[in-house]
Amino acid sequence: MFIGSVRILILRCSSTSSQSVNTTFSRRFSSVLAAENAKDSVIDLALNSVVKVFCSSSKSNALQPWQKNLPRRCSGSGFVISNNKILTNAHVVADHTFVQVRKHGSPTKFKAEVESVGHACDLAILKIKSKTFWKDLKPLDFGDVPFLNETVFVVGYPRGGDNICITKGVVSRIEVGRYSYSKTSLMTIQTDAAINPGNSGGPAFMDNKVVGVAFQGNKDTGCIIPTPVVKHFISGAEENDKFPGFCSLGILCQHMQNARMRNYFKMTPKMTGVLIKRINPLSSSYGILKKDDVLLSIDGVSIGNDETVVFRKTESIDFNHLVSMKKPCETTILKVLRDGKTHEFNINITPVEPLLPVSQFDKLPSYYIFAGLVFFPSPQPVTIPKKAGEQIVLLSQVLEDETTVGYTFLNNSRVKKVNGVQVENLKHLRQLIDKCCTEDLRIDLGNDNTIIIGYKSGKRATPKILKRYGIPATMSNDLQSL
Repeated sequence: MFIGSVRILILRCSSTSSQSVNTTFSRRFSSVLAAENAKDSVIDLALNSVVKVFCSSSKSNALQPWQKNLPRRCSGSGFVISNNKILTNAHVVADHTFVQVRKHGSPTKFKAEVESVGHACDLAILKIKSKTFWKDLKPLDFGDVPFLNETVFVVGYPRGGDNICITKGVVSRIEVGRYSYSKTSLMTIQTDAAINPGNSGGPAFMDNKVVGVAFQGNKDTGCIIPTPVVKHFISGAEENDKFPGFCSLGILCQHMQNARMRNYFKMTPKMTGVLIKRINPLSSSYGILKKDDVLLSIDGVSIGNDETVVFRKTESIDFNHLVSMKKPCETTILKVLRDGKTHEFNINITPVEPLLPVSQFDKLPSYYIFAGLVFFPSPQPVTIPKKAGEQIVLLSQVLEDETTVGYTFLNNSRVKKVNGVQVENLKHLRQLIDKCCTEDLRIDLGNDNTIIIGYKSGKRATPKILKRYGIPATMSNDLQSL
């Protein structure tokens, strides 16, 4: 009996184990089969929609803004969207001089024009006039933001070959992150799918729909611009002659996770929010919100003590995402706690110039030259600007001439005053110099340095100095209309 029982037990265990193995194998096989089917479907979509973008670009010389550097060539990816247009990354076509697009399997490159650019979100729209190009191409549909652990397929043309490439990965993070190209913070999707140079501008697929645009990556992870940001850019570009940018409250905040701090600012146990510590004077919030206000909610959506709002049932995201998805001048309802009392304010928010310096694309740098003195706006920001257009102006370099003898050591000095008047920006400096009515022109610099130049002699010397150094004009085009 004992031996028989053991045998029966062994048989039962073996049978259960076999069923378990079969079930596990079946699930894995189904998963692999589903993945292969999804990949095949992506390939079919990609061949008729994803294109390679070729760009020749030339950036201005930082030290000599009146001339450009030698052109450079790069390539990226793009894909067809509605209304016969191509979507790609802004950094693929930045400072472009000539852009071409090629379909999969075709040797022919077609000339493209950059219709709209959103440097903040690293996106651009191209248009191609040739009807031949659009034959057999199909626009792709946009889907929703994928959930964590869902699989995405990234398609593009990485450098080193001409064939289309598809990589697979899972979504590992969804958050407001910094875009390396523009230094702007917007929603981003992180995945372990490889995104290599040349993949930029290509679509990321899930369930046969585009869920984002590839735009940056490193050794272990890649980043995708999610569809809410993409759709916001496309609609903004369609509704305006120029993409207006992303709205901002123009405030800097501090978390309120410390109980003592919440009590100090008279928050009740049920209240959550963030402390406002600085307000950009150029923002629509200025004059309405105040330092030490506690921002409790936006349009009825409560803000957590960690600066987040509910994104989906089990996910949260930085509250600035809600703000960035607003249209310019759209009314936003802010609930704040001030001195223990709650207030509601309606603010028509707008895009705000960043306080931190950002790279300049698709436009020539500003400069102004007088008597061998070359003036630039500084790339460094005014920490707390008092009015729109405020800049730090630098004496970038001193071109040698008898009028500038003894001043060449003052390169890269900050310009503070012209004839005793505080300089607001480069345009203002030009106006002050042009309207000088004294015999001597006095320029006060940082470190208490001073330049004195005879105004009439300096004015006579300027064209001679320009000719000697091969400089075409005394100023950049943006200053000539003054």
